[in-house]
Amino acid sequence: MHFQQLTYFVAVAETRHFTRAAEAVHVSQPSLSQQIRALETELGADLFSRARGNITLTDAGEALLPLARRILADAETARQEVQELVSLRSGRVRLGATPSLCTGLLPDVLRAFHDRHPGVRLLLEEGGSHDLVRQLARGALDLALVVLPLPAASPALTTVELLREDLVVVSSAAEPPPGRRGRIRIADLEGAPLVMFRHGYNLRELTLAACRAEGFEPTFTVEGGEMDAVLGFVRAGLGIAVVPSMAAARAGHDLRRTPLAGAGLRRTIALAHRSDVAPPRAARELQRMLLDRRPVTG
Repeated sequence: MHFQQLTYFVAVAETRHFTRAAEAVHVSQPSLSQQIRALETELGADLFSRARGNITLTDAGEALLPLARRILADAETARQEVQELVSLRSGRVRLGATPSLCTGLLPDVLRAFHDRHPGVRLLLEEGGSHDLVRQLARGALDLALVVLPLPAASPALTTVELLREDLVVVSSAAEPPPGRRGRIRIADLEGAPLVMFRHGYNLRELTLAACRAEGFEPTFTVEGGEMDAVLGFVRAGLGIAVVPSMAAARAGHDLRRTPLAGAGLRRTIALAHRSDVAPPRAARELQRMLLDRRPVTG
């Protein structure tokens, strides 16, 4: 008894027609009939009643059908399991993340993943959360680290909270410290020269919303940069910026980090993927490693 014979048998049982069954499994009708006859000979029983062109299952056929379906399903499961194991020796993971997470959270996790699965290619896309959500929606990414809450018009995504992170103010160490007593209020940003991220960055939206809640519009000296550019402009003394604490911690000694007073500002980072498509096996392994290594921040 061969898998091919069982496949042909199930096809005939479901279509009740030899020609249509042959078309469904992409084989000639004589070849399919020959394999069915061989299966019947091996089992020692007719599986179909062929009276007057009306194809029906015999008692033996009725008994075999659920078993054949189960055998074929188990074979497909075995094939998929093996392919998933193989995918951890090759394949790729397409991961999106904000620039601050690319420099703060991801290096250690990606190094551990690469050490464990050196044959899997890691393709990283940097961008703001809005951009990454769009990339997920069109299938260009398997996973993305995004800032919650998602935009109102976001596609159906599954998200798992990864970390909550304080935002701080960075300034050039060569300039006088902003604020008083080692802290700065949002209200103190009124009139201060701000280096601002480009449109599409949640950090931009968070900062603008916080300033407007205090009743003022912030003053930009430079705007439109990514994380490295923003930190570079601050180093050069062009202004101050509101950035994630992880990015500030890795920025170097030439930048001063000043906490925000009171409740301050925080952002919530989540790991996201499309709800209608399961991530590939390698992506699920990276997802597990990221969740296992959730940092303690805030």
